[in-house]
Amino acid sequence: MEDLLFSPYKLGLITIKNRIVMAPMTRSRAIGNIPNEMMAEYYSQRADAGLLITEGTSPSPNGLGYARIPGLFNQGQLNGWRKVTDAVHRKGGNIFIQLMHTGRVSHPLNMPVDAKIFAPSSVILKGETWTDQKQLQPFPVPQEMSNDDIQRTIKEFVQSAILAVEAGFDGVELHGANGYLIEQFINPLVNIRTDQYGGSTENRLRFVLEIAKKTAEAIGGERLGIRISPYGTSNGMAFYEGIDETYSILAEKLSRTGLVYIHMVDHSALGAPPVSPSVKEAIRRNFKGTLILSGGYDAIKAEQDLKEMKGDLIAFGRYFISNPSFVNKLKHGQELQEADQSTFYSPGVKGYTDYPLN
Repeated sequence: MEDLLFSPYKLGLITIKNRIVMAPMTRSRAIGNIPNEMMAEYYSQRADAGLLITEGTSPSPNGLGYARIPGLFNQGQLNGWRKVTDAVHRKGGNIFIQLMHTGRVSHPLNMPVDAKIFAPSSVILKGETWTDQKQLQPFPVPQEMSNDDIQRTIKEFVQSAILAVEAGFDGVELHGANGYLIEQFINPLVNIRTDQYGGSTENRLRFVLEIAKKTAEAIGGERLGIRISPYGTSNGMAFYEGIDETYSILAEKLSRTGLVYIHMVDHSALGAPPVSPSVKEAIRRNFKGTLILSGGYDAIKAEQDLKEMKGDLIAFGRYFISNPSFVNKLKHGQELQEADQSTFYSPGVKGYTDYPLN
């Protein structure tokens, strides 16, 4: 009997050839925030994965918080992404785009001149971020979003998803994890609003649920997933009272919205607190669609969790960077090459498209 990990799976409108997902990973190669031929080559090299999920891509000039990350809110970016989707589809692959608005995780030097650094509240993120012009710079105080800002941002997510379908993507993943704008609304330590988008669990979930509902209406829930990271500590996130209930409710409401998958990240392999089994079980129970599991997996653990029906697909991250033939290597138990971390976010082909293809 063939391992579940390498068996086909029906995901919404598509059937993927195995249950291996390439996790979204920022690579900072989009010069001028526009996808390019180099990126098309990078993704097509890895098209043996059942599903590729792109690096975080901003739906708005206001979400371009990092140096050289791509956007999808204008024609030039759409044309660039079309090169990527065409290249992946020619190799028989499937690809979703991850829409990521960085919110307060940003710096003006990484953004267009007229862009604004928005957040649910004016709560500063401690620490520094890279800028090509002045290297490491401290995060500035973000501007609290008005209701008009919130409505405009929701529309930007929806419009970007529509452009994604036009660009040839098989679907869209909303980035509701890692301390970016959507999770900033969910977390009460960062969201200290007192209006309908802050305070109670219901209010703090309103932003993400409105984005999910309106995006699903625009492109179809069968084309829409979301990434979440309960207990994650990235970008100033921290544990808060009621976190288990928050994600249990979120999973139930997302299921009713008709999303095709939840992509749940457990960052304990990178030093974050492990996601409690009760949260994982609640999400699995309350969400009727596909569950993608991510975080510290090898082939043995992946197969075990699939057989125990803890999840339906397994996402792998860093080893995909340095092993374009990751799926084949995993299947045949071959040694995996370690990645050069100094090139994770640097411009150019080095450490990007120049790893051996076999």
